[in-house]
Amino acid sequence: MRILNCCFLIGMLLLYGCDKKADRSKQEDTITKKESFTIGEIIDLTHDFSEKTIYWVTAKEFELEEVFQGETEQGFYYAANNFATAEHGGTHIDAPIHFAKNGQTLDEIPLTNLVGNAIKIDVSENAIANPDYLISIEDLKNWEKEENLKIPEGSIVLLETGFSKFYPDKLKYMGTEDRGEAAVKNLHFPGLAPEAAKWLVENRNIHAIGIDTPSIDYGQSNDFKSHISLLSKNIPAFENLTNLDKLPNKGFKVVALPMKIKGGSGGPLRIIAILE
Repeated sequence: MRILNCCFLIGMLLLYGCDKKADRSKQEDTITKKESFTIGEIIDLTHDFSEKTIYWVTAKEFELEEVFQGETEQGFYYAANNFATAEHGGTHIDAPIHFAKNGQTLDEIPLTNLVGNAIKIDVSENAIANPDYLISIEDLKNWEKEENLKIPEGSIVLLETGFSKFYPDKLKYMGTEDRGEAAVKNLHFPGLAPEAAKWLVENRNIHAIGIDTPSIDYGQSNDFKSHISLLSKNIPAFENLTNLDKLPNKGFKVVALPMKIKGGSGGPLRIIAILE
């Protein structure tokens, strides 16, 4: 009986050892698969934040306050800062509530509106020649004609005007170096025509839109109809983008993750494109 019990115990230990070895092998295989995960080329579409960051002429500009930087009494290096900024400035997002009373706040925007397949519509040739250029329905349809493709369902649409090459020169990028309410009338930069925004909302189901200028509406707008058309349908807008010239017209994804401000009407945005 003792011999049988001993044999049974040895058998159970061997079986346990085999199971543990199989578990380790499975775990190692999982790790190997994770380590082998690759993505395409990543393009940063974000301007950095500093004292040079461009803000709307009436918005609080970015401030960085040094709290501590250097060696501590305990002998280790330490650095920390405070920062203060308006929601809308630099590379940022407009949450729907920015121009729609019942629109989503920043923390309520679904991630599916911020991450997904994207296209780029390049109007830089016309926009650079005319700072007040309005991106038209014809521009949108021309993209579809050239690509032999309707703007895909659920796309993030990026509009390239070429104006990011002027950033952070306020005069060239915005049309004025002045600040305050009086400076609004001097703003000049391209944007999306109100009728084109309305056409997108009514005819194409897009998830978000972005542009490489300070606003989705052009500088001389005083009624912000493009904002209203898009944001009232919970389509967020990304503004002050850069590096759009490095993107193809299609075949890439966008990841646009803002600071998650509860109740926010907008906020700083880190946005990237991933080429396929």
